[in-house]
Amino acid sequence: MRLRGWIAAHAGWLSHLLYFCGVGGILILDQLSKAWVVATLPAYRPVEFFEWLAPIFSFTYVQNTGVAFGLFPGLGDLFALLSMLVVLAILAFRRTLPSADLWIHGALAMVTGGALGNVMDRVLRGYVVDFIDVNVWPLHTWPVFNVADAAIVVGVIVLLLDSFMIEQEVVRSDG
Repeated sequence: MRLRGWIAAHAGWLSHLLYFCGVGGILILDQLSKAWVVATLPAYRPVEFFEWLAPIFSFTYVQNTGVAFGLFPGLGDLFALLSMLVVLAILAFRRTLPSADLWIHGALAMVTGGALGNVMDRVLRGYVVDFIDVNVWPLHTWPVFNVADAAIVVGVIVLLLDSFMIEQEVVRSDG
């Protein structure tokens, strides 16, 4: 209980710390993993580092010039612009959030860090480096993705779960 009180008393700077360290952490992890992939893996050929996971998981270096999951090749520049607009919208939206809502600040950090990681690729390389290749039912034909993509997906899932929980609390209090 004392921890909750301390968190509540310091929620303002904690939410900023969580957000900006989260963005930085995702960005660093994403860019380091992509630099390793570019320096180590052959393009477009699956590599199994863990033999026991080989049927379901491998690393496949893919140069993605499209948008999410390789859709619409060649529209990467447009998607980079849209991603930057989303980042700016998140920064503006964060200002309206209660500081104590740390789950939301953390989820927004994941989305922002992921978006910035992929934008950096588009600006520096002209394509996004994807490399995580999952081949297990029902994801047998799932597109290759990267750390930034995973962060965005997890962040969005947390935001959705939070919105459903808030909706249920409202229904309970009205009911």
